[in-house]
Amino acid sequence: MADEKVGTGIGGLDDMLGGGIPAGQIIALLGSCGTGKTTMSLQFIWAGLQKGEKGIFISLEEDETAIISNALTYGWDLRPFVENKTLTLVKLEPSDAKSTISRIRGELPTYIKQTGSKRVVFDSVSLLSMLFDSESDRRAGLFDLCKQIKSSGATALFTAEVKPEIPNVSRDGLVEYVADGVILLRYNETSDGSDIQLSVRVVKMRRANHSRRIKPYNITSKGIEVHSKAEVF
Repeated sequence: MADEKVGTGIGGLDDMLGGGIPAGQIIALLGSCGTGKTTMSLQFIWAGLQKGEKGIFISLEEDETAIISNALTYGWDLRPFVENKTLTLVKLEPSDAKSTISRIRGELPTYIKQTGSKRVVFDSVSLLSMLFDSESDRRAGLFDLCKQIKSSGATALFTAEVKPEIPNVSRDGLVEYVADGVILLRYNETSDGSDIQLSVRVVKMRRANHSRRIKPYNITSKGIEVHSKAEVF
């Protein structure tokens, strides 16, 4: 597994990563609202499904119907994979999220191994962090969750909102420290103020000789496209 790479389903991003995410790592996908974090996460899951890899998508914001509908707008029909249990969709309810998270921490590694799931997504870990009462509890809870997932051998994406005043730091300031890699999504106004340009940067990635350049990307009808040969203007 040391040299194995997991493709993200986004060619330009895989180019930036030197072929993909190192297998078994946990990656923090940071960005503000509208930068395409959920889309990129679904594209990551979809890429695995196309290779016959099982996946788990855990959402704190959308239920199964909404996730399937969202994916379908990009041409990714998740329904057959849910029906044949290749893909597991989980919605955490805020009302009982703490008990659900405790159960997930205890059961997720076993479930991943039993199902043979290779890819796991948490969308979003920012809300997960809000369920803990103190920073020490948040840190311990997040660290424990990462440890449990890593023990399963799956490769995972954790999406997280950034602080509005510091758009390269997550709201809890924790996930980027417990993760093996950090991918930052941003949007900036063009110099003349007439348009918004989306950009991606691989901030860190353990065990990978990755690009540190900032590259533009677009959210299209077929998902996210990263232009690894272009420069941000």
